[in-house]
Amino acid sequence: MMAILVQTDLFHLQTDHSSYLFHVMANGELGQLYYGAKLHAQAAYPELTQSEPHGATPAWKLDTPNFQPGSEKQEYGSFGKGDFRDPAYQVLAPDGSRISELVYRDYRIIAGKQRLTDLPSTFDDTHDDAETLVVTLQDAVSQLVVELAYTVFPHQDVIVRSSRFVNQGDQPVVLNRALSADLDLPDADYDLLQFSGSWARERHLVRTPLRSGIQSVGSLRGASSHQQNPGIILARPQTNEDQGTAYGFNLVYSGNFLDQVEVDHLRTTRVLLGINPTEFGWYLAPDQDFQTPEAILSYTDGGLNQLSQQMGQCYQQHLVNPRFAQQPRPVLINNWEGTYFDFDETKLLAIAQQAHDLGVELFVLDDGWFGKRNDDTTSLGDWDVNLAKLPQGLDHLSQQVHGLGMQFGLWFEPEMISLASHLYDQHPDWLVRTPGRQATPSRNQFVLDMANPAVVDFLFTKIDGIIKAAQLDYIKWDMNRNITEAFTPTLPANRQLEFMHRYMLGVYQLYARLTQAHPQVLFESCASGGGRFDLGMMAYAPQAWTSDDTDAIERLRIQYGTSYAYPQAMMGAHVSAVPNDQTGRITPLSTRAAVAYFGDLGYELDVTQCSAEEKAQIKEQITFYQQHRELFQQGTFYRIDNPFTGDRNVGSWIVVSADQRHAVAARYQILNEPNPAYSRLKLRGLLADQRYLVSGREQPLYGDELMHAGLFIPQQLQSTMGVEQSADFSAQLLVIDAVDGQL
Repeated sequence: MMAILVQTDLFHLQTDHSSYLFHVMANGELGQLYYGAKLHAQAAYPELTQSEPHGATPAWKLDTPNFQPGSEKQEYGSFGKGDFRDPAYQVLAPDGSRISELVYRDYRIIAGKQRLTDLPSTFDDTHDDAETLVVTLQDAVSQLVVELAYTVFPHQDVIVRSSRFVNQGDQPVVLNRALSADLDLPDADYDLLQFSGSWARERHLVRTPLRSGIQSVGSLRGASSHQQNPGIILARPQTNEDQGTAYGFNLVYSGNFLDQVEVDHLRTTRVLLGINPTEFGWYLAPDQDFQTPEAILSYTDGGLNQLSQQMGQCYQQHLVNPRFAQQPRPVLINNWEGTYFDFDETKLLAIAQQAHDLGVELFVLDDGWFGKRNDDTTSLGDWDVNLAKLPQGLDHLSQQVHGLGMQFGLWFEPEMISLASHLYDQHPDWLVRTPGRQATPSRNQFVLDMANPAVVDFLFTKIDGIIKAAQLDYIKWDMNRNITEAFTPTLPANRQLEFMHRYMLGVYQLYARLTQAHPQVLFESCASGGGRFDLGMMAYAPQAWTSDDTDAIERLRIQYGTSYAYPQAMMGAHVSAVPNDQTGRITPLSTRAAVAYFGDLGYELDVTQCSAEEKAQIKEQITFYQQHRELFQQGTFYRIDNPFTGDRNVGSWIVVSADQRHAVAARYQILNEPNPAYSRLKLRGLLADQRYLVSGREQPLYGDELMHAGLFIPQQLQSTMGVEQSADFSAQLLVIDAVDGQL
């Protein structure tokens, strides 16, 4: 199929269910025409190119009074020539001017999708009918060239955009602003769905109607952050999980970002995505180029579940490391909440042995194995084994774990340094700080200058050696604080605004070198939990620690919110001990597992301290998860009851197999209610004409009944005294299997 159609100065990008159109305007710049449900291919769209002049609005030229840039929908808007909305880019010329006119020059179409050189990016290794359009624009005065790239993934209804700036002039310029995508929509009747929170409370759904002016989410922390996430949605007010129009946006980037929505005086909506212009500047010498991160755009008229599914499918097929995208993720145990820093080889092997007996497949040694690390005040950067704890070395511990038939994994925090470390003694200049200013501590640690190639080389050599010696199968890459006093001695004074982006390029380079050198190692990203849960990380580490908060009830909301923008295979989800370390809450072991199943299952506790009954439960849980692992990790996920709306007391979801013959659903009751209302759970994603047997039910039911009439959900548990037992923090898990023939 042809995903990209070009008619003279008209460009039509088609996915299976959507169309994206833009054209060359009268002034030679690009204008947005339409993004929405799929349209027939035509030579022209006269209705879409109609516009009318408005009063008190600048025109392009005296002889074209009816062409007003500020009244037009732009494709990559500039500032200073009559369009007063925030621009997609701004260039500082040697004479101090900030005016550019990017005029259309030519285009080319490329079959497939190639990876970007120094940034994480999408790809089309499987020849999935992707096509890429590159439109070249040029400023006649500065000779600055900008290439706008559009990749169409037709079967996932996704369009990927990015921008590349090339200085073909003879003078340097500075990029003050270089965003990845600009989308101008013709009206403002949308709700903005953002995913906000804090440490231990990440990606909570916030839905608000658009208003006049600018509304945005972003980060200046040097990371995509716990507080805001680069994934956002614009949805019509009536759009719900099952029907209605929605646009999804995300950014393949892990540093300072901006997702901005501006509603102007004509009630058009401008969406901008890319590197946050605050604390950004890029010196572009002649013959040099600058590549922006990729922005993801997707449209559906089938509701929010459909939007999440098609974007998630695109990530799994065209972003995540192909080696691991469809590979079952191992059930792991991490010793952190079980031991913290207090461990030795004997204690670790006792945990590993008992975990193995329960069915765990991967043992992960967390913080405290290196340097003199007995608390969080020392040794970051000293990636040599702590012989006081592991006198026979890391390789010996690894051999013992592998000898059990388990995989072995290790925690690192490569980007950090402690003042009490050999590394700091040898390289104090590698610590990120501004000369003459006090360096701000956080969690008793500081940040390494990842913009310095020598730092990246040092870290690669150390980690590469440990991977080889310990024969690692897995690495948990943590990042427990954000950047302050941003400065690098590797750049001159007039280029310090490049630091934040160069830092991320250094992180990506280290990830790329390690994953290329050790393709068998599964990486899991972590940033004090979910502080860098983004597509940039997922390109190297196909799963991420969703949050440091392992409380099942908090995780219900965290995983529910995360599911709008990311598939469940990306979510590390663990069962921990109670009372929970983050909330102090006591929840049933069954509930903790029923939440953690819907991701990459792990255990974050000391199994040697579990009772015989708890161990039996854990063994049953792992067996159940392994039986349904492909479904939990790769199945089609549907949200049902939203714990962010109504009384916020119930959440539910379901995951369905590709052939729609198998499913597992879960309903979570946060607090018990006296004399509760009648409740039914309406399932999703089943075949209407297929009969299914639901666990706990004796008779098979048709899919249409399960989806439209639903299942009765009993909520009152009667004791022998006739008094209701507490059902606080309860979960009901339902296994649904297709049945054929007579029962």
